[in-house]
Amino acid sequence: MKNYINKITIGFLLITLAFGTHSCGDDYLEEVDRYSIDSESYFNSEDDYYNALVGVYDLLQSTYVNVMLGEIASDNALAGGESPTDVIGFQQIDDMIHTPVNSNLRDIWNWMYAGVNRANFLLEFQDKTEFEGKEVIIGEARFLRAYFYFELVKWFGPVPLKETRFELGDETSVPRASVSEVYALIEADLKYAVANLNYTAPQIGRATKGSAQALLGKAYLYQDKFSEAALILDNLITNGPYDLVSDYDTIFEHTGENGIESVFEVQYTDAEGAGFDCLQCSEGNVAVGFNGIRNYNGPVFDSGFSFNVPTQEVVDAFEAGDLRKDVAILDIESWAAQTGATFGTGNEHTGYFNRKYIARKGDLNTGDQNLTNPNNYRAIRFADVLLMAAEAYNRGDIDDTKAQSYLNRVRARAFGDNNHNIASTGVALTDAIAHERRVELVGEGHRFFDLVRTGKAAQEIDGFTAGKNEVFPIPIEEIQFSNGNWEQNPNY
Repeated sequence: MKNYINKITIGFLLITLAFGTHSCGDDYLEEVDRYSIDSESYFNSEDDYYNALVGVYDLLQSTYVNVMLGEIASDNALAGGESPTDVIGFQQIDDMIHTPVNSNLRDIWNWMYAGVNRANFLLEFQDKTEFEGKEVIIGEARFLRAYFYFELVKWFGPVPLKETRFELGDETSVPRASVSEVYALIEADLKYAVANLNYTAPQIGRATKGSAQALLGKAYLYQDKFSEAALILDNLITNGPYDLVSDYDTIFEHTGENGIESVFEVQYTDAEGAGFDCLQCSEGNVAVGFNGIRNYNGPVFDSGFSFNVPTQEVVDAFEAGDLRKDVAILDIESWAAQTGATFGTGNEHTGYFNRKYIARKGDLNTGDQNLTNPNNYRAIRFADVLLMAAEAYNRGDIDDTKAQSYLNRVRARAFGDNNHNIASTGVALTDAIAHERRVELVGEGHRFFDLVRTGKAAQEIDGFTAGKNEVFPIPIEEIQFSNGNWEQNPNY
């Protein structure tokens, strides 16, 4: 595939606010007709607030790149693609040689701030019109703002922080807030959402009380606030409506979307509207086409661009008898031998593909299979919640027995029995939980940040430099436009 050029305007110069009207089918988000709005004549009815909220949700679809790069930056995957220069930003991040001049990091910055700004627009006018149930819309908007800010602080560390719309000129006057200040707003937003949302969403795909509890627990965990994380996650596990599905294989198929294990999913559809010059315009999961098998011809799967290819190391991390291995990882050589399928090999071909997020034949995609795939991203699964709770109880020296129980609940499904339970405590249990997170969540974008926040990235990721690569560089354009207001992250 050819390198693509992102045409979105630099984050703080002009983030155009555009909200849309959607019809509601199986997924909450569908094709949107975007139009500019004037706040003076808007937010006058429940429909206005609802449509504005849909506009905030719409930016979640661009997080496909966050997920891909969360794997590529880690020891789970290589960049892949057609050649060593195919999407050069991916290749640089894979090799840990990225700089402030990286269009893919600029995409993350721009798109996450576009989400923040849309949420801030709605929240800025939250008191303009009263109607029954408005607190739910406000709660969802605050959840989404927290979600976007959480992505920003994970990727870039200290970032500019506002609770109203960013405007032209803010780049020279609004400072980069400290990490603790960003997390304080995230926590406040999520506490509001927890208090005002229900476990059942008004529509499939919208945030719930459980979504907010899970993200709040995750935010605590990223700050090593283990007691707080254990409390909120245990409350969710005990009182929430979630459970592990019995068959791990069903989670990532179309029929498994928004199931009992789903705490929060990014909704995708097969609506047209994207091209390689505007990937953020897609209503589909672009990562699915990027992850796909190059020049594939055979049953079950569609072809793609062979990015984000799993490493032999992560394949070998699965224990014998782990039923998740063949669900998470497609061994293309073995598959071809079984089925007669043919395929091509691309850059850094390992023989493996991220089976969770590659295109399936018959997946209801009526558009471009590489740009409009309707496969939802399972952003927070109940298995993740169980493992986060286990980590909080263990690393916080709170209750290793409870940590074991949550860990072993995940492992029992993975092996189909209780013969693989973990009985260790202390540091050995910490290592077991970290291992379990890797194999349970492989391909889902969490690995790099798990290694960073636990201080293990330098020893596990080739080329990782401690004191530098824990965060990514602020895009060079933002530094330039700030006229010295923002300093670059250390050592970039």
